[in-house]
Parts: sequence; C-alpha cells; structure tokens
Amino acid sequence: MTAKTLTEHVVDARAPWSGFIAAGQTLRITDLEGNQAVDFLLFDAADTTLRYSAQNTIAAAGELFLTTGSVLRDVEHRPLATVTADNCGRHDTIGGACSKESNTLRYGHQTWAQHACVENFLHEGAKWGLGKRDMTGNINWFMNVPVEDDGCLGIVDGISAPGLEVALRAERDVIALISNCPQINNPCNAFNPTAIRVAVSAQVDASQASARAES
Repeated sequence: MTAKTLTEHVVDARAPWSGFIAAGQTLRITDLEGNQAVDFLLFDAADTTLRYSAQNTIAAAGELFLTTGSVLRDVEHRPLATVTADNCGRHDTIGGACSKESNTLRYGHQTWAQHACVENFLHEGAKWGLGKRDMTGNINWFMNVPVEDDGCLGIVDGISAPGLEVALRAERDVIALISNCPQINNPCNAFNPTAIRVAVSAQVDASQASARAES
C-alpha cells in the first residue's frame, strides 16, 4: 500500500480552512516555519452533533497532551480520528481558541478589532451549516501549554520547528475545521503568525495502481 495525496493546500497566516475527510483517509498538517499554533475542531460528517470532545478524549487517554496513538473522541466517547504520526511530540487540548472577547479580557480593549480563531471557526463552519452553538473545546496542534503540579498553566514558546507535522486517520467520515491562529499577543505563534500546509491522502494498492496506469 502507498499513500496517494488527494488534496493539498497552503493555509496562509491567520486564515481558516475546512475539509471533508472520508473514513480511512489521512489529514496531515505541517508547521512550515515553526512555532505556529493550529486550532482544530472535528465533527462527524453525517451528524455534526457528534463533535470532538476534549473531556472524553482526555479521560479515555488519561493524558492532557496529544501525540502518536492518541484517539480523538466525540461526545459519545466514540473515535473520530487517531493520531498516526507526530514528530513534534506534544499538542495542547485545554488552551482553547482565542476570540475577540478573550483578547480584550487578557490584553486590553485595544485588541477588540483583532482577528481571532473563533471568527475563523465561525466563517469556515458556516460552509457546513455550523454556528456558534457548534463551537466547543478545541485542539491546538503544535501549541505549548505546560501545566504545573498545582494546576497552573500558561501559553509559552512552542516546541515545534519548521517542517514538523502531525497526521490523523479518520475513523469515520468527518469534517475538519482549522484556524491557522492569528494571535499576536502571546508567544503561541512567536508573535508572528505563519503559513501551514494541509494535505488529505488515501492508501492505495501500489500494484493495482501500476497495472491501471499501464493498461
């Protein structure tokens, strides 16, 4: 078996992306320049009320951070996707998505006009009939949110680097929403949002593919 790329896109700094990933296909996200947070939501394509649940994912794994082997679970504890490859090593599940409201609270009223991840999610989600009531706790790929023994957490410099990537295999047909985080007030993007690449691939039988090409 070999992987065949079906779609591939460079997502500009601060921009959103969404896509359908069929069961068995793989979504690969690449941090092109390093230290770029990628906010992520996942929904069952047939029933979007069956969405990613941070609580169920963390409880089932007994671990706050995601890496190879982590299973993303929905609100009914069923698998949506599995992390099949990860050379970054740790991804955040609890930092949440930036919004105009949270920016104002954390960084001052002068940040109200700044674009944020929640707006990206709402813009992209509308293409799939999703709205505010469908927004839930999200994953932050490549984002470094350490948690201390006393429960305190912070958003600090990332541990990613140029070219590092994470791959997810869809366990059923899903819709993925991405906000290539536009945050410039904390170090999650090194105060300089940059582009990422997303690609969807499928496993194909190499011998059969070769035979079809020769016929």
